[in-house]
Amino acid sequence: MKKTLIIGASANPARYAYAAAHRLTAYGHPIVQIGLKEGTTAGVKIEKEKVPIDDLDTVTLYVGPRNQPEYYDYVRSLRPRRVIFNPGTENDEFEALLRQDGVQVLEACTLVMLSVGSY
Repeated sequence: MKKTLIIGASANPARYAYAAAHRLTAYGHPIVQIGLKEGTTAGVKIEKEKVPIDDLDTVTLYVGPRNQPEYYDYVRSLRPRRVIFNPGTENDEFEALLRQDGVQVLEACTLVMLSVGSY
C-alpha cells in the first residue's frame, strides 16, 4: 500500500480532500493529513504542523498554487516517489522543482485514479 500525505486536509464532508481521505483508507492506503484546522477525517488526525514522515510514497495536494510555496521545502525533504496535483492545484514552478529532484509529477485527480485502479 502507498503511504500518502494529504496537504489541504479537511474535516468538512463537502471538500474533495475529505473524500480522498476516506477513499484512500477504504482502499487500504495509510494516510497522514495536514490542514489549516485540526480535526479528524477517516479516523486519522489532521495535523496543523508539518510532521516528519517515513516511507512516504505519495503527496496529494488540495491547496492552490498561491498557498503552496510554504510546502516546497517540506515536500521535497520528504522525498516522495510522486506528487499528485489535483485539479486547481497545478503549479509549474513547484512541478519543475520536484522533477529536478526526480519526483514523478502527475496532474490528475486522486479520486479518479482510485476509482479506475491507476493509483
